[in-house]
Formats: sequence, C-alpha cells, structure tokens
Amino acid sequence: MDPITHFMTGAVLGRSGFNRKAAYATLAMTLAAEAPDLDVIWSVRGPIAAFQHHRGWTHTLLGLPLEAAVVVGVIWLFHRWRLKRNPSLKQAAPVRWGLLYVFAIIALLSHLLLDWTNNYGLRPFFPFNPRWYAGSLVFIIEPVMLVLLLAGLIGPALFGLINSEVGARKPVFRGRGWAIAALIGIVALWSWRAVEQQSAIQIALNGDYGGANNVQILHVTADPYPINPFRWQVVVETPNFYQLATVDTLHDTLATNAHSDVFYKPPTTMATLVAKRSWLGQVYLDWSKIPLVTQTDVDPITGATTVTFRDLRFVIDAPLMHEDPENPPLSGKVILNADRRITSMEMDGHVQH
Repeated sequence: MDPITHFMTGAVLGRSGFNRKAAYATLAMTLAAEAPDLDVIWSVRGPIAAFQHHRGWTHTLLGLPLEAAVVVGVIWLFHRWRLKRNPSLKQAAPVRWGLLYVFAIIALLSHLLLDWTNNYGLRPFFPFNPRWYAGSLVFIIEPVMLVLLLAGLIGPALFGLINSEVGARKPVFRGRGWAIAALIGIVALWSWRAVEQQSAIQIALNGDYGGANNVQILHVTADPYPINPFRWQVVVETPNFYQLATVDTLHDTLATNAHSDVFYKPPTTMATLVAKRSWLGQVYLDWSKIPLVTQTDVDPITGATTVTFRDLRFVIDAPLMHEDPENPPLSGKVILNADRRITSMEMDGHVQH
C-alpha cells in the first residue's frame, strides 16, 4: 500500500486503545507501520537493486523484531531529549518500553497485512520460504480505506469541537470508538472484495474467448480497480495465449477486446534465454506471477536485440497506471549486442549503471 495508508493505519491502531496502556504508543505504532518501506534506500544502488530488495527482508517475519527494536530505540532517544528539556515532564500514560516493543510489532504486522492485500505481494516467510503471496483485494491506493482511516482520526476532533462549545469535559484519550469502527470497516471492505473476487474468477472461467468456448483454461487471476468493488481485471491463461478482460460482478458481465487484450505466449529464443539468466531476468521471474518475456526485432545496424519483461497483472487501465500495454509499470528491458552479450539493463525506463 501507499505510505499514507500505512502511516494512518498505525495512528488509528494507536488510537484504538493502545495509547491508554503506554506513553508514545501512537507515535511508536505510526512509525512502525511504515518502517518496512525503509528498503527504499536500495534505490541508491540503481533501479534493479531497488526492485530486487523492495519488500525484501524488512517485509519478513524474521525482520520484524529488529525493526521494532529500531523504532523503540528512536523513541527512547526522543524521550531522553524531552526529559533534558523538561525534567518534570509528566505523561498522560506511563512509559512502558516492553509494551511499546510489542505495540511496534503489531504495527509492523499491519504493514505486512496491508501489502498482502494488493497484487504486488510480499514474501513474509523469506528466506525459509521464497514464495510471493498476494491477496489482490484492493488497489495499491484505495480511496475507500483512506476515507475510513481519515474518519477514524479526525472524527473525534470534530466532535470534540462540538463538545467544547457545549461545555462538555474533554477526555484525556479520545477517539477509541472511531478508531475501532474504522478498522472494522476496513476488514469488512476486504471481506466484501474477497467475495467479489471469487465471483470475478468464476465469471472468467465461464467466459467465451474469441468463440473458443472450449479453450483449456490453465489459470485465472483477478486484480482490483480502485473504489468500485464490482470491477475487476482478470487474466486468463491458456496453453497458447493470455486473455485480459474486465469483469463486472454486479451485472455478471465480461468485456474483452480480441485485438488488444490477447497476448500470445512468445517463443523461447537464444536472446530471451540469455536475458532470463541476467540479473534483471532472475529477479523479475522470481517475483512475477504472469511474466511475458518477448524479443523485439534485431537492430539492422548494430545487431542489438532488446528483450522486454512485463507482468500482465499491471497492464491495466486504471489511475496511476500507464495505458500502454507495451510499456506497463514494473517492466524491464535487457539489451544484448550481436554476440548475445548483455550491454545494458533497464527497469521502468531507468538504466542500471
């Protein structure tokens, strides 16, 4: 999920009652809820290194205890700084470092759970189990979730203004009910989308693809669009091609375009074999669920060959996504010279130096 959703989830978790148990609980859970995305620092090593380590060990169960310790350590330093400035400082709740560590673990687990709900996925059991898991329940930025989280955070403040006008006593801890309601609303949204996702898959399994209603279907995936729980993009894999389609589960309809939504499985060539063994190729095929590795025409002047890597889950016409199926998000390129030696590699248009 996006960083704002992670930060807000941590804050709402803290408001749901943890802030009554220990000082800095909301701060700890807010920071911990986004801490795994510190793997963005790998981008200094180049786009392929960033891609390889994105949702890496910081998104594993093995890495959470260390991350929680770092978060609590940062808050401990902040607490020491505050005490130096104000030795008589009193907290509304006692400082309990052991509880803060447990709360940070809970917030870190929320990050893994949120990342599982979109189609990029994560490997929580790495290195013991290298498999990627993806629930594909919500879009990477889901406005409905943001609205629920925002209501959980600002609702108490708005009603606090009303209470102050009528002279009501201001409570020390506000917003627990709002926060819990927001979290319940998010779980209900996931449950609803899980039901619609299975309906979308079933509609795709019963689809007629170019008149070949007896075509063998090997696998079907269903990925969400933002906001609308009834609209899904499905990718249907057959022995010879992939079919992209848009499913409307409210009306039980499936829309396809035989000219733009069919991707035939490309043949294996010497160039694609070399590209698959490259650094980018190995990382990409380890992550991708629906990889499409294709070779372009050989440059008649230089003899260079370009091999492209695409994941059909991301060939989708949605906000923040490219509409060009030839260059979707999270696509890569390996360029080979006439001797089939790798001369350069790119990820999302950025060259790895």
